Amino acid sequence: MAKGIFDILLDRVMDANWTGKYGEKLTERELKFVQFFGRKGKILKNIYLPKDNGETSEVDVIFITKKGIFVFESKNYSGWIFGDENNRNWTAMLANKQKNSFYNPIMQNRTHLKWMKNYIGEGIPLFSVIVFSERCELKKVTVHSADVKVIKRDRIYAVVRDYWNKHVDVLSEARIEDLYEKLKVLTEVDDTVKADHIKNIESKYKKTESTYGTKIIQFPHQKNICPKCGKELVLRVAKKGEHAGRQFYGCSGFPQCRYNQNI
Repeated sequence: MAKGIFDILLDRVMDANWTGKYGEKLTERELKFVQFFGRKGKILKNIYLPKDNGETSEVDVIFITKKGIFVFESKNYSGWIFGDENNRNWTAMLANKQKNSFYNPIMQNRTHLKWMKNYIGEGIPLFSVIVFSERCELKKVTVHSADVKVIKRDRIYAVVRDYWNKHVDVLSEARIEDLYEKLKVLTEVDDTVKADHIKNIESKYKKTESTYGTKIIQFPHQKNICPKCGKELVLRVAKKGEHAGRQFYGCSGFPQCRYNQNI
């Protein structure tokens, strides 16, 4: 279905002005913009889906619509991004040629979709959308599956619109509301559940690194990536208190994320 004049103009406005954003909150804001222009739905973020082993799988943002559920995985790396859907690890290369390896976000979101389907049941279309910050460039990213999109955040409207035009309505307003209430409960978990989730992730990454032996692969528990939210860690210097003058790594998502790591 061809784009209308309004959609073409809207694409240009978003490409020019909606830059420099990061994190789930900004993905949520983009979806509110989508809603404003007629693609209605319910938004939830930070959903802790239960797994069969008692652990949880955290989904960044979802958009429940009459077409199905859009499941967003948000990444906030800078630099050039290289990756293939079938490769376990992707690479972010900074301007100074420093390379950081991170787990394939398509595979990561595939796990989220698995436990989403396990929780809400079969028969509801799930659309996987990997969202990167506008600060990066998707230099060479290869996607083989038609139901997976890897984009920068300013393309959310365009992707939702395209899916919207290609798919029939499958969910009634009542069903959308039912799913929203069922999934909303999973956003209201206590701090213990969140802490256990982070602990389980760190443990798995450490175990995986040990399995690879001397192969150099950087995972979220290492000091370049925040193990709590997945954003980059940056070198900082304490300005006051008993540790004044001491260097440490702090999350670039501060103050939303206050994770820090001593050197």
